[in-house]
Amino acid sequence: MRTLTATGLLGLALATAALAAEKEFTTIFDGSSGAGWMTNTGKPLPKANVQPDGLNPHGSGGYIVVHDKPHGDFVFDFDYKLSKGCNSGVFVRVGKLKDPVMTGLEIAIDDTTGTGMHDPGAIYDLVAPKVNAQKPQGEWNHMTITAKGPKISVELNGTQVSTIDQSEWTKPGERPDGSKHKFSNIAIKDLARPGYLGFQDHGQDCWYKNVRIKDLD
Repeated sequence: MRTLTATGLLGLALATAALAAEKEFTTIFDGSSGAGWMTNTGKPLPKANVQPDGLNPHGSGGYIVVHDKPHGDFVFDFDYKLSKGCNSGVFVRVGKLKDPVMTGLEIAIDDTTGTGMHDPGAIYDLVAPKVNAQKPQGEWNHMTITAKGPKISVELNGTQVSTIDQSEWTKPGERPDGSKHKFSNIAIKDLARPGYLGFQDHGQDCWYKNVRIKDLD
């Protein structure tokens, strides 16, 4: 009887802990409106970009659509689906909305099968993914991006694919191993924290749903 009671209590405790952890996430795209979202031009997300499959940044009028609240340390969690040939990305900690490419980090989301600096899960032009864990276009994927201080990790469909410690990136345009990258105007360690996060429109349809964030600040 004691064993059963202890087992029952343990199960209840685990369930309660799991529920508490779940409640720490906040849904920031409700699937029915663009509330809380805008383009990097400062305009509200158009109604046309809230579609049955989710938030589609294509044709929004901005280079990225962003959550209107900056975030510092966080766990960013969402599902996404690509159209054929789609080139997109997830931006985190963008310091200047008018210049997201040079003031934030991009996690690549593309309809490709490689493991290069611009393939799915790459920290764009900085760190290549260890594996390509993305499903074929038309299928839903799940991505989790965790940012704690200078460390950012990317998990795609249950596999950790890339990490970066920005404190190690001390020279503009140069990786810690001395190889060159395109961001020559600022050392990666000096990028803004906190900053905006959002989804790129690079000319093709893609959809995002179940968009949640857990702030760790």
